[in-house]
Amino acid sequence: MSNQKRVLVVDDSMVMRAMISDILTKGGYQVVGQAKNGKEAVEQYTKLNPDLVTMDIIMPGEHGTDVVKKIVEVDKDARIIIVSGLNQKSLVMQALDNGARDFLVKPFENAELLEAAHKTAR
Repeated sequence: MSNQKRVLVVDDSMVMRAMISDILTKGGYQVVGQAKNGKEAVEQYTKLNPDLVTMDIIMPGEHGTDVVKKIVEVDKDARIIIVSGLNQKSLVMQALDNGARDFLVKPFENAELLEAAHKTAR
């Protein structure tokens, strides 16, 4: 039984999901699920109960800020890192208010993602 931290990657961009998954996998994390929107994210979270979630903010349907709130309602100890574009500061603040633990601004360095993951995962 490995003690790898299990991660759910949420982003509407397949390329971004693949990139984040690749960085985390190489960093010793196990990506157990991916979601491209809020509905999938909440379903996957409930099913997989991951140690960490990376959450995009701007997605079709619900904003990541609302998805954070829903996941925290399911699990108040959820560990969520927001991954957002530069001009989304107010949304990032809202997501942090809603229970996210940390945030990264795209584009980010691989090391920044791993550091945030290390700091945030349970």
